[in-house]
Amino acid sequence: MKPKEGAPAAMKLTIGAVVDLLKPEFPDISISKVRYLEEEKLISPRRTSGGYRMFSRSDIERLRTILTLQRDEFLPLKVIRRELSRKGTLALRPTANRGLKKVSLKESPAEESSTYTMEEAREMSGADESLVRELEDFGLISAFSSGGARRYDQTDVEVMAAAAELAEYGVAARNLKMLKSSVDRESALLLQILTPTLRSQNPQTRKEGIAALENLATVSSYLKHLLLIKDLRSVTAK
Repeated sequence: MKPKEGAPAAMKLTIGAVVDLLKPEFPDISISKVRYLEEEKLISPRRTSGGYRMFSRSDIERLRTILTLQRDEFLPLKVIRRELSRKGTLALRPTANRGLKKVSLKESPAEESSTYTMEEAREMSGADESLVRELEDFGLISAFSSGGARRYDQTDVEVMAAAAELAEYGVAARNLKMLKSSVDRESALLLQILTPTLRSQNPQTRKEGIAALENLATVSSYLKHLLLIKDLRSVTAK
């Protein structure tokens, strides 16, 4: 189904976010590898005025196709480039089963590999300053101090981008407060299940607890996605 004309552009992801997204599927992916594929003219993400690469959903699908053809078909880049130019990404999209994305739990925002100022975060996400302030007021993002400046981690930037896209449909930050409340309840439930393991003095036991928590978070998120689709189908089918 083609998207409706006038629909807002799909959310864009930074190169670091794309690597995190695809790493469960392609463990050997790295920022340098993605840059190399760009240098070889296999992908061409747009860049912001500040020089940041921003990947659209079609860019990510094209990258996923390239990586899969390399891994499963052992095709050289020259052949992949020719096939993509002939058939396009969608025609070559692999049919292999894709696993759920594993989330990575961080101890604190300061441990993220990349952090951004307000201006950088806004430029990357497309969110205006008033929206960012509202997201902070409602607890959907949280800046932290570093070197006397307020900074945002990668997850905050992705939240800003998603909120900016929803704003184009008229969904205000205050409307997202119920999502935050739902997440808070879900987080409390998952932590209640695994609190004894997470508080263990045994490093290996605690490590296993964190892995289990990541898995629970992934499965829970996927279940919510399925329930949402099911609920919306019941409305659109009428």
